[in-house]
Amino acid sequence: MQEKVHPIYLDYNATTPIVKEVADVMAPYLYAHFGNPSSTHPFGVQAKLAVEKARKQVADSINAEAGEVLFTSGGTESNNFAIRGYALASQTKGRHIITSAVEHPAVLEVCRYLEAQGFTVTTLPVDEYGMVNPLDLRNALSPQTILVSIMHANNEVGTIQPIRELADLAHSVGAVFHTDAAQSLGKMPVDVQALGVDLLSIAGHKLYAPKGIGALYVRTGIQLDKLMYGADHEFNKRPGTENVLEIVGLGKACEVARRDLDKNMAHFREMRDRLHSGLREALPEGSFLLNGHPDLRLPNTLSLAFYMVEANTLLAEIGDRVAASAGAACHSDDIDLSHVLVAMQVPIDYAMGTVRFSVGRGSTPEEIDQAVQVLVESLHSLLPQSQPDKSDLEKDIQDIKLTHYTHGLGCACKLRPQALEKVLANLPPTIDPKALVDISTNDDAAVYQLSDDLAVVQTVDFFTPIVDDPYWFGAISAANSISDVYAMGAQPIFALNIVGFPSNRLPLQVLEAILQGAQEKAREAGVSILGGHTVDDTEPKYGMAVTGLVHPDKVIRNSTAQPGDALILTKPIGLGILTTALKQGLVSREVEAKAIRIMAELNKTAAECMQAYPVHACTDVTGFGLLGHLHEMTAGSKVNALLHLGNIPIIPEARELAGMDIIPGGTRNNLSFVMPHVAFSKNISQRDQFLLADAQTSGGLLISLPEKEARELLENLQNNGVNASVIGAISHSGEGKITIDD
Repeated sequence: MQEKVHPIYLDYNATTPIVKEVADVMAPYLYAHFGNPSSTHPFGVQAKLAVEKARKQVADSINAEAGEVLFTSGGTESNNFAIRGYALASQTKGRHIITSAVEHPAVLEVCRYLEAQGFTVTTLPVDEYGMVNPLDLRNALSPQTILVSIMHANNEVGTIQPIRELADLAHSVGAVFHTDAAQSLGKMPVDVQALGVDLLSIAGHKLYAPKGIGALYVRTGIQLDKLMYGADHEFNKRPGTENVLEIVGLGKACEVARRDLDKNMAHFREMRDRLHSGLREALPEGSFLLNGHPDLRLPNTLSLAFYMVEANTLLAEIGDRVAASAGAACHSDDIDLSHVLVAMQVPIDYAMGTVRFSVGRGSTPEEIDQAVQVLVESLHSLLPQSQPDKSDLEKDIQDIKLTHYTHGLGCACKLRPQALEKVLANLPPTIDPKALVDISTNDDAAVYQLSDDLAVVQTVDFFTPIVDDPYWFGAISAANSISDVYAMGAQPIFALNIVGFPSNRLPLQVLEAILQGAQEKAREAGVSILGGHTVDDTEPKYGMAVTGLVHPDKVIRNSTAQPGDALILTKPIGLGILTTALKQGLVSREVEAKAIRIMAELNKTAAECMQAYPVHACTDVTGFGLLGHLHEMTAGSKVNALLHLGNIPIIPEARELAGMDIIPGGTRNNLSFVMPHVAFSKNISQRDQFLLADAQTSGGLLISLPEKEARELLENLQNNGVNASVIGAISHSGEGKITIDD
């Protein structure tokens, strides 16, 4: 078995590995030194001494007294404890809090909570470097101000704030000053006396300590309300038996960080600047901007905004070779910029391509040079008017992972239903008596009557890669496109290819494999591909315009379900979650093959079986998920539906992954959209709610027909190898509501 090659890690601001010195001092506390620090026997005394030694190590690293350090579960708890704890303890003095627009959510969300409790919160703007202007703080301060919380160094762009000046201003009106130092400790000097702060938050996993441990510096005399209640641990400020193992690790990490600070800072700066200069020399002028202050920033942090490049597309392409973080997420209908970039007013053409690189102790010149090479190869094909990189175009097709060349997956890339609904509502209606099904409904295809006994069915569908293998991507996309015709009760007869292809990023053999997969799947369906259209694109996209024939009286719509109908589903759900996990490398080859098999299966047999029964309505379950497509059916038919969760076929591995919170963005959007129209039983978990809204690609048919005939159709489907299930019923006339019981 070939050894897996790990990517170059340039995401040290996200988390750091535990260094050996830290792991070594922790090891005895896994086994031999297991005592409770509150116990008075030797086991407890030993643990107590270890906790107090670590407390002093943390205190020494920030020039504080040991008694001013409280251990927490991490930076988020420390921020909550500091801000909420002080605000609630001091609200009789005033109820005004000041923070900045570039804080971590662990600060901003606490402030938002306090605002809902009646506190007044002022959010200070920042300049183009992400820095707070002390004059803005001076103007915002009032006699009612009790707390100012400004981070020491920004986690995204690295800008260092003028904390001493800001703290002095806060103190001038009697306010307390808190700073979030999660990113700065271990990368630059952090001295609570020099900074003049009253509260300071620490996160262990940012400085080579374990995850799940942090600390809060509380200057002597500062009173905080407790977050939790219990015994009198941590000076009667934070109840709960101390996490001795990780406290010991944090203490040692702080000692090492203090000891090696000068050496590490020089190393960080050298690696960061090597990466920056390497990219600057290799890429055309104007290809990127530096986010953050050019000088007053963390020595390890390099935030670059690449012009007209989608950051998540770049990171998807290089993810198996270089690990970094995006500052923006581009969706089909909008671009989500981080709140930091928005506050800095970074131009959107650059901001959308923001990537944060952060180096660490383990970064080497060789890794940096290799990372530059990987980035330049990819950026040469992604930057506007760039020339293709020959090394990309000469890759062996077997080495190419198509999902790394796109930021979204399959039908989950559809426009959000909320956005699509708004757009379609503004379009004029079709005025043509021969148009039997048009844009006025949510049907799967258009139907146009040619004669008394013949109508043409037309549909178009295309999307980005859902799997890595080009052949199977083509086959799945073809099956998905043809399915719309089956759902209308029609017979597909021919199709045209629709291709978007990044010819400057991928060899043409990839396109050939995509088309071959599609052609063979179309042949299986009895469909001839007669031509098509291609455009050069930044991402690979493939689909078909499919034409079918049907008798005008036999068109099956999705808006004609009737009370008393049973609902049959012909494929299991969970494909969106599975394919998201596949892209992240979280599923086995066996599970991948299972997902491909389900998606590549034509709905031909199911469609042929249902022709013999009085089907009232049908749709195929794709990008809007089971609930989204069922809602289209119930709303269009003016009926309500009842589903039985236990009867709905769900891929077991998808259920497990949903429990791990592997949920694609399209699925989250789907659930948000249908929530006003769905009543879940109180016993249905959020995991199962997501599964029911999961964005499917090439999903099954959802068939509505009388209950008696449904039993016969179900037997027929199963006898013909279709693993179908009766999942519920159309209960009565209504406004499209869906009830789901357990």
